Amino acid sequence: MAVIHRFIGAALLVLICMDACWSAIHITYVKPEQFFDMSALERDRILDELRQHFVSLDKYLPPDQTLTIEITSLDLSGIARPKFRSGQEIRVLRGGADWPSMHLRYKLESGGQVLRSGEEDLQNMMYLNRMNEYPSSDNLRYEKQMIDDWFKNWRAGESRPN
Repeated sequence: MAVIHRFIGAALLVLICMDACWSAIHITYVKPEQFFDMSALERDRILDELRQHFVSLDKYLPPDQTLTIEITSLDLSGIARPKFRSGQEIRVLRGGADWPSMHLRYKLESGGQVLRSGEEDLQNMMYLNRMNEYPSSDNLRYEKQMIDDWFKNWRAGESRPN
């Protein structure tokens, strides 16, 4: 019985890995060590979470299309401040000029042919004054909202969100 459970567990792990590898959206970060206001300790976690969010949007692409995105800059919402007792950072959100922003390059392909490509500057300037579908416990809710806005407008064929 234990052999069957191991086999089923291994099969599930392979399926999960195959799903991530065959995703229609591929994300790369260009010089992530230079991204603004995130410590080296939290960088990998943040970038992985944003990568997973982008990949979750692949369900909106036709199955024969692949979207490749290179993120060249990232500035998170708020301002990182040290929390002296724990040595960690807290993020202070004021709603001023501390909105999240991102610069990316993209290429949409189908059958080896480029359908669309370009560069975009994403910003969520009114991030504290808008409704947000992500829970307040999600530390990247404003960045995810910004990505969702861009993706929705990009799919609709608009070059820039309104």
